[in-house]
Amino acid sequence: MKFDKINNKGQARLFENPYLEILTKGHPAIIWGMYIPILSYIIYTGYSAYNLSVQNLILLFLGGMLFWTFFEYLAHRYLFHLISEKQNLQRVAYIMHGNHHHYPRDRQRLFMPPIPSIILASILFGLQYLLLGRYTFGFYPGFIIGYLLYASMHYAIHAFAPPFKFMKPLWRNHHLHHYKNEELGFGVSNTFWDRVFGTMFDLSKEKEDKEKVKELMFEKRKREKGNRNAV
Repeated sequence: MKFDKINNKGQARLFENPYLEILTKGHPAIIWGMYIPILSYIIYTGYSAYNLSVQNLILLFLGGMLFWTFFEYLAHRYLFHLISEKQNLQRVAYIMHGNHHHYPRDRQRLFMPPIPSIILASILFGLQYLLLGRYTFGFYPGFIIGYLLYASMHYAIHAFAPPFKFMKPLWRNHHLHHYKNEELGFGVSNTFWDRVFGTMFDLSKEKEDKEKVKELMFEKRKREKGNRNAV
């Protein structure tokens, strides 16, 4: 998914239809606000209707979060960076993730937009229910929270410098994935699976290119100064 030019301004045009184009954008607060009530109800249903104990719900929830990290790695490596001679598949890969590499400063496409997100989340719930039955009501909310934390971490990596020193490797791993080698550094919320599967950058041998990192960070919004004189 190589591009001749990385755009530091603007955003990709994914659909000619303006209504479809609107559906490709989302805001973190909207996505979090949409899922928290839904996930809370699912957990309550697991407790009240499916007789899952609090202990079981907690363990299943944590298991779902952990499983998300593995799912995240596989999706990023094999789906988001899909390489195919078929233009339709390449188009899908660009819509899902390629546009982010093309326009890394686009704030509106780091979270999956509301309508596509709900559709995909519903499909995933159905698949998990086929496999796990009633345990889905504990596992699934943890899985989706894992996604929300992943997307939030991705947003943070492009928004500001790591707030703590121990987080620096995670930030650098993703930055290098963008400007050095797209075939390494697939972990975004963590580097665990990159280390397990040997796709982690050797950070001790990689010199940080501050200019290229700067190009990946969101452009700071300048506050407009009013011209009105105080009365």
